[in-house]
Amino acid sequence: MKVLIVFAHPEEHSFNGALRDIAVEELKAQGHEVQVSDLYAMHWKADIDRSDFPTIAPESRLQVSEASAASFATNTLTDDVKAEQDKLLWADFLILQFPLWWWSMPAILKGWVDRVYAYGFAYGVGPHNERHWGDRFGEGTFKGKRAMLIVTTGGWESHYSSRGVNGPIEDLLFPINRGILFYPGYDVLPPFLVYRVQKLDEKGFEQVANRLRERVRTLSTTTPIAYRTQNGGDYTIPSLELRPGLGTPSSGGFRIHLRD
Repeated sequence: MKVLIVFAHPEEHSFNGALRDIAVEELKAQGHEVQVSDLYAMHWKADIDRSDFPTIAPESRLQVSEASAASFATNTLTDDVKAEQDKLLWADFLILQFPLWWWSMPAILKGWVDRVYAYGFAYGVGPHNERHWGDRFGEGTFKGKRAMLIVTTGGWESHYSSRGVNGPIEDLLFPINRGILFYPGYDVLPPFLVYRVQKLDEKGFEQVANRLRERVRTLSTTTPIAYRTQNGGDYTIPSLELRPGLGTPSSGGFRIHLRD
């Protein structure tokens, strides 16, 4: 299997850096091929702006989705973006690794998504008709591939529970898991989570390391999160609302988009 790790932490010798090295070591030990995009080490440009579309006329109004579509169609996206797209096409499995900052991913990783997920490459593709509303949410460029998050946080696990002060971790990661990974077709595995990372001692670190090694060994067999597919019949088209009768009376919000 070919695995791409997109790594977003500014400190090479951080806890996250150690986890990345353990994952790479175990993946290679299992015979997998691995590439790592270390965004801070690469000095990745996070903001998307006119410079991302060098063939767009300078006097024209910048509409990002249209400029992205035109540049992708004419193979005129910038070289750094095209290199990351090639890695995604190469990989069978994508891992996004990051510390949870302000209830989300670091800006540099969001910027990687903004720039690399070009229109026509990761979204905006496929036909639209009375039974099909584009290749997304379970379909698309990455259908048949798998993906997973590795996420660390300083908070306690209870802080991210169903009644925790920070909100359920499943809800916080839903926009990433479903909106960034499942949307273009990935089968999304449950995230690998580490809590209270600043308080871990050597024994605690070894426990986390062993847990990560075990997860890495089961990437191809772990059951993905049971998201509803857009074009599988659960949603009406074109309103894209869940059909009446689906979902339990107690389900709502994000959970309603999980199969019962």
